[in-house]
Amino acid sequence: MILVADDDLGTRLSISDYLELSGYSVMTADNGQEALAMVEEYQPDLIVTDIVMPRMNGYELVRRVRQKPVFRLIPVILLTARTKTQERILGYQSGCDLYLPKPFELEELAAAIRNLLERSQIIQSEYRYYQENLATSTAIKTVDGHNSLSTQIQEPQMLSGLTTREQEVLELLTHGLSNVEMGHQLHLSPRTVEKYVSSLLRKTETNNRAELVRFAIKHGLVE
Repeated sequence: MILVADDDLGTRLSISDYLELSGYSVMTADNGQEALAMVEEYQPDLIVTDIVMPRMNGYELVRRVRQKPVFRLIPVILLTARTKTQERILGYQSGCDLYLPKPFELEELAAAIRNLLERSQIIQSEYRYYQENLATSTAIKTVDGHNSLSTQIQEPQMLSGLTTREQEVLELLTHGLSNVEMGHQLHLSPRTVEKYVSSLLRKTETNNRAELVRFAIKHGLVE
């Protein structure tokens, strides 16, 4: 989902039509305030915004978006006819990811969008990986702290410690998929998939993928 904010109707329509033909879902706004409301309600995956707009300019829109932690990873492209160095600096200081001067080619904009979305997906998958493992580590430490439950975790941390994503990776591993193939299916980078595999090896106390698959089947961790 891409949000396009521009007070010029022709620009909005040309960008939104091109992106929809490229396979994206698009929503549009003709001023900064409306765009901010749409960000808060729909949480788009990327924002394309003009700078000079009524009610709230692009600089302020980006600043307001970046103030909220949940929106800090949304990629933002600033479009403007203003090309002076100081104005570009203001754009980056406000928190934009790319400053694209007008006039621009729609093909170039689409290429920039693809690049930023792919990078954003990798960053967010890495973030989820660390968050999931932090939660798992905290849960294990909590169980360790209760003597009455200590005997339950003397076995490998297989049943209580797997995150949803690790279970998905484990299921695909049993089908013999590579990191790249699993990454395509789960929308993760191969590097992130490898981290999940390493985490599974550690939690199940197995030495390689073949042992891990046998372990998962033996203990009913996969269907």
